[in-house]
Parts: sequence; C-alpha cells; structure tokens
Amino acid sequence: MYKHSWSTCSALTSIAVLWLAGCDSPQDVVTNPAVPDSSAEARVEVEASAASILGEPLRGLTADELTRFAAGLEEFDEVETIDGGLGPVFNEAACSTCHTNPVGGTNGRVETRFGRLVAGLFDPMASAGGSLLQDQGIGPVGGDPPTHHYAAELVPTDATITAKRITTPLFGLGLVDAVADEYLLQLARLQATNSPRTAGTPHMVLEIRSGRMRVGRFGWKAQVPTLFQFSGDAYLNEMGITNPEFPDESCPQGDCTGLAHNPAPDLNDDGEGVEAFNDFMTLLAPPARGPNTFLVLKGRALFSQIGCANCHTPTLVTGPSPVAALSRKVFAPFSDFLLHDMGSLGDGIVQGQAGGRQMRTAPLWGVRTRTALLHDGRAPTIRAAIVAHDGQGRFARTRFLGLSVGGRAALLAFVRSL
Repeated sequence: MYKHSWSTCSALTSIAVLWLAGCDSPQDVVTNPAVPDSSAEARVEVEASAASILGEPLRGLTADELTRFAAGLEEFDEVETIDGGLGPVFNEAACSTCHTNPVGGTNGRVETRFGRLVAGLFDPMASAGGSLLQDQGIGPVGGDPPTHHYAAELVPTDATITAKRITTPLFGLGLVDAVADEYLLQLARLQATNSPRTAGTPHMVLEIRSGRMRVGRFGWKAQVPTLFQFSGDAYLNEMGITNPEFPDESCPQGDCTGLAHNPAPDLNDDGEGVEAFNDFMTLLAPPARGPNTFLVLKGRALFSQIGCANCHTPTLVTGPSPVAALSRKVFAPFSDFLLHDMGSLGDGIVQGQAGGRQMRTAPLWGVRTRTALLHDGRAPTIRAAIVAHDGQGRFARTRFLGLSVGGRAALLAFVRSL
C-alpha cells in the first residue's frame, strides 16, 4: 500500500504548522506535529484507532479485515519446524517468541550484530555470517549417525564491533506504513530549515517489490521501507524461512557449502505466511494513551520546550489507504522515523546509508509498558534513557538535566503516559 498518489501539496499542508515553544532561539526547539496536539480532530482520530488492550486490532475494521487479522495472528503464533524450513541457523522459531508481553510487543529479546573497521570503513563480515548473528542452529541432520550438525553462530574473534539490539514492538505499524514517502521527506526538509541542529535524515533504501528507492522507517536503522518487506526479511533472518523476496538461505557462519546438508532446500514459504504476518502487523492497533493529568499536561509542554519533540515528532498523518481505518489518519507515534546522529549512543553498525552513529528515532507510544529501553535495552527507566542521549540528542538531555526537580518529574510523567 504505497501512497505516491497523495499530492505533495497535501503532505505540505499537513505538516506546515511549526510550533515554537519556549526556546532561546527558533533554531533550538521546533516541534513539527501534523496537527496541534490540542486539536480535537487529532484526539478523535488517534483514539478511534488505539487499542484499550494491547494486542487488539484497529477499530473500524471490516469483517473481512478482522478475518485477515485473525489469520495473521495465527501465523504470528505458529511455531516453525525443521521440516517446514526452520533454519538451518535462526534466532527463534516463531514471531511471537520475540514480540510478546503483551502480544505484538517486545519481551526485550536481545540479538547481536557484529562487524569490523577496515581502513576506517565498516565491514559487515558477511563471509563470517555477519552482520546479524543467528544464535541457534537446528542441530544434527542426515540420519543416524548424522551427516552434519548445524550449530549456533558465534561472533568471530576478529570482529571489532559487537552491538546488541532488542526486538521492537509492532503496535500501530500499519499506520507508519501508510505514511507517504513525500510526507517524511517534507518533514526532513522542514527540520533542516527550522531545527538544523537536530534535523533528521531520511534513509533511502531499496523496496524489493517495486525496485524503487523508498524512505526506510522500520528497524533500528530505518533500514526497511515497508511492512511487507519487513515481514519477508524477518522470516528469513530470524527464522531461516526463505520466501519469494528473500529466497536465499543464510549461510551458517558465512560458509555456504554447509547448505548442501539443508533438510529443506526448496522455497520454505510461498508468500502466504509472509502476507499473513504482514496483515497482522498492518491491522494491529497502536497503544492507547494513559491518563491525562495536570502533571502530564505540564510535562507535555516541557517535552516541546527542551527539544524532545524535535526528533520525537508527536503526530503524523497517513496517506490514502484501501483500509479505511488507516486512510488519512492522524496518529501519535512520537517519532519522525528519520535517522539522527546519536554520537556515543550509536551502535557502530552500518546498514545501507545509515552510519554507525546514526539511529532511527524510536517511537515513544507504548513506552510505559516496557522495562528495557534504547536499542540495546541498557536503560531500565525513562530517565536513564534520556540521560544516555548523545550526539543530536545531547541538547535535549542537557536541558532535561537543567530542569527543576518538579519539571523533570512532570516531563517523566508525560512520557510515562504514552
């Protein structure tokens, strides 16, 4: 569902209002909401789609769409088998293993990426199985005694960079998928003009289905452009399930000769499983907001005033979609889905055009349900996550630490309400 028919004029209209809030300079703090947070229209649209219980489908779906959601949830929970194509190296045997607590969320499952610097350039060490480590193998295959043993991959001893990443929540991603590329490009241009110190960079990546370069928005580096591609990528790289867009198995520890013993060498999924998983994510509702107390309202103002909203854009607008519940909707992810230089908070991994210091702005909706924050889960609290910000996030961090005790409490109460 790609929204190029939505005109540039429409995209510009929806993000043209820039709210300058309590700052020393107009270029210090600029919020770029699609519409003001105080707008009754924004509240109605967001509340109409949000789930009161996490893991529920979007509100307003048709009977056919609800059926697709249910089928997608079943696929999401299905445990893959070796006969069905699991592996031969993989991370987990079911999507739900990582995206649970609650359904569609994240249990903080940590995965590993690795690489090294060669003459100052990042080497993903593909010949050694990088950059994503598959930490499980299907074990012995080929009879009794076995003719081969597929073991878990290990980080090579000559890797100089090792990064941990926790799995991301899936809530509301259909809304993110439905945002037009041009909308995000215009948002980046507005940031470059009005808040250059913290301006984000769109990550242009290849959409396999169309062969075109699209704005990435999924993954810690915004390295995936669409939910459909995200689904196929996860099937291959997380479960070892080959599919039409990702037909080639991951070579165990980079050794492709080992695939000669693969017990399921044919295409493992004809696309139906990937499509069903895509349906589940597309139709999964975003999290509802917590109570809107006086302290939360005070914190909301401070969130903009100290610059958090420069990157954690409060509201975005989707383009037209064949799913009415996703079409031209205002929603509140608190992210611009752009890349930002995070300094020491970067993970050192290069993916596509995303450098080692660059990370996608993490959406804040639903953050109150999580106990491990930042890309590697190092922060156990929201305060710890803020204090760890560096690079383009250092400015907001410094202002947060400069707030009064009451001001910091109010800002934290606001973020906990998301």
